[in-house]
Amino acid sequence: MAEPIIECVANCSEGRNAETIHALAEAIRTVKGASLLDRHVDVDHHRCVLSFAGSPDAVAQAAFDLVKTSTRLIDLNQHSGQHPRIGATDVLPFIPLEGSTMSQCVDLAKKVGKRVGDELGIPVFLYEEASDQSHRKRLEDIRRGGLPRLASRMESDLSWKPDFGPASPHPTAGVMVIGARHPLIAYNILLNTHDLTIAQAIAKKIRTSNGGLPAVKALGMELKTKGAVQVSMNLTNFRQTPLHVVFETVKAEAAQRGVSIVNSELVGLIPQEAVNQAAAHDLKWDSLNSWHILETRLRRCAEG
Repeated sequence: MAEPIIECVANCSEGRNAETIHALAEAIRTVKGASLLDRHVDVDHHRCVLSFAGSPDAVAQAAFDLVKTSTRLIDLNQHSGQHPRIGATDVLPFIPLEGSTMSQCVDLAKKVGKRVGDELGIPVFLYEEASDQSHRKRLEDIRRGGLPRLASRMESDLSWKPDFGPASPHPTAGVMVIGARHPLIAYNILLNTHDLTIAQAIAKKIRTSNGGLPAVKALGMELKTKGAVQVSMNLTNFRQTPLHVVFETVKAEAAQRGVSIVNSELVGLIPQEAVNQAAAHDLKWDSLNSWHILETRLRRCAEG
């Protein structure tokens, strides 16, 4: 029987220092049984997303080694970027793939979370399927107000005691969110305007929490290096709201404001099924090819 495969999609608060990003990737590559599938770097967000997969034990070790490396190399006190963040390794979700279960991913999140808290002294909050506390299952609820507001809640409210680690943020690495979730698609749409309020208004209109599209999280962000703004999204259930529905909705909302779409891009990998859904639609992909497809990466890693 083949060993189960689990994916981890680490979001780290570094998108500008090439040496640091290389060191983070190497922390994964050096673990036998773990394969680095994808590396996405964004200068404006000041963030990199590292997707890797393998056996449960290998992925757990690679995840810990990555967090240890980020703790050594990233200082949040010196960090500024468009993307919200509360930690050097900000978010660390485990995702069930071939032959694995959500229960295994929950166990992995707790195992790695305990190691991070005990050995690195970083407070860890569990989220999504790994958390049993309804008020902090969602990432945006934990991250609300940024690190200063979270630190205040940790100090004054017992219901915000971390699941693992100390009761106050690490002096340079902040706080971590570790969990288990189903696959999602991180998807950005670039608009041909400098007006951040337009991107923010569209994001507010389409996100689920404001009564918009089901299973869509969205923020409006400024990309100074591109002289434009972006609607940055997570599609938490692409079967419920496919990519092309999101694209057409953003396109229509932008048109109402006299703005058009420049292009759209993926952050990380995408399931083949989601690509098939969007195949008949022009989404102005930013250089999409087979290398962006999750199943392709897994197959090539298995082939060596």
